[in-house]
Amino acid sequence: MWRHIASNFLTLLVVIIFLLGGMILWGQKQYSTSGPLSEAMCLRVEPGSTMRRISRRLEDEGAIASGTIFRIGAEYGDKVDDLKAGSWLIPERASMSQITDIITRGGASSCGTEVVYRIGIASAEVLVRELNTGTGRYEERIAFDPAIDEARPDLFTRVRGQADTRYRIALAEGVTSWQVVEELKSVDVLEGAVAELPAEGSLAPDSYEVRQGDTRESVIARMRAAQDFILAEAWQNRAEDVPLASAYEALILASIIEKETGVAEERRQVASVFTNRLKRGMRLQTDPTVIYGVTKGQGILGRGLRQSELRAATPWNTYVIDALPPTPIANPGRASIEAAVNPDSTDYIFFVADGTGGHAFAQTLEEHNRNVAKWREIEAERAAN
Repeated sequence: MWRHIASNFLTLLVVIIFLLGGMILWGQKQYSTSGPLSEAMCLRVEPGSTMRRISRRLEDEGAIASGTIFRIGAEYGDKVDDLKAGSWLIPERASMSQITDIITRGGASSCGTEVVYRIGIASAEVLVRELNTGTGRYEERIAFDPAIDEARPDLFTRVRGQADTRYRIALAEGVTSWQVVEELKSVDVLEGAVAELPAEGSLAPDSYEVRQGDTRESVIARMRAAQDFILAEAWQNRAEDVPLASAYEALILASIIEKETGVAEERRQVASVFTNRLKRGMRLQTDPTVIYGVTKGQGILGRGLRQSELRAATPWNTYVIDALPPTPIANPGRASIEAAVNPDSTDYIFFVADGTGGHAFAQTLEEHNRNVAKWREIEAERAAN
């Protein structure tokens, strides 16, 4: 009898172990297989949230099939206590394992809201943007000029109070170092002062993610390091016949190209004009250098140049001096730096605005004069209207 009972017990135990093993394998498969989420979602994890609370929300929103399996899997992986506050992008069909990794990995929030402090040539702007999980693109919610709009929009105030809001500083191509430093003063998530004005041209126009409490000096250092890298790489890959003695001269020429054209396709053509002039010993005769001699990069001129200014002997007036000015006149972007060291091969030595936002190029003075006459007609028509 006891032998029969023992045999039945062992049989039952084997069945239980077999079923338990099957359940574990099934649970593991459920945890690692693609999930039911049909569209990417942005999951906001508040400070102090628990894995249980998050698993319920994920289950309610259709991102996971079972909150229980999700929690067991997180416990098995020893990640229950690693939950990170922030806004996390959960991709379509993400498995429970992938979601667990996303919300426990840490780092900067991967979705949600970001505040962009945009430093432009003519003005600065603050934007609040939010990630559209369907398109994967940030979409603008509000924008305002901090110098004009003293009262901050409610949405800006609200997102500034959220721990998971991301912050970014976007530097436009062609801004001056003085403009950058002045605008960084109004970026309220940064701390400290900039001890010394960075050398003109030394800051790379780009988008820089920052965190609340970062110092302004640290942001400037990142901009400098980025520009140093871009310039060194471009100089190493320069054309053999560019009439430039150093990488710094390339930076000076790039800054002039940056200020002369906003049309990306024209940069290398504009570079070819200046390169041809340098090779022939001709003066560059470019208005942006004259303007820099007047403003020293501290703001925009806001009017046309006077004849007296075109004749004034400043170190940057390329109507008066030979060759390049002594310093850059702005902070050029990568494309203008690359154009300066690898210009198009042309015979152009003149260019003038053509009325479309671009320029008309010419090889001879006669051809250039005709282009200038056309531009004067366009100016007169616009003034009449």
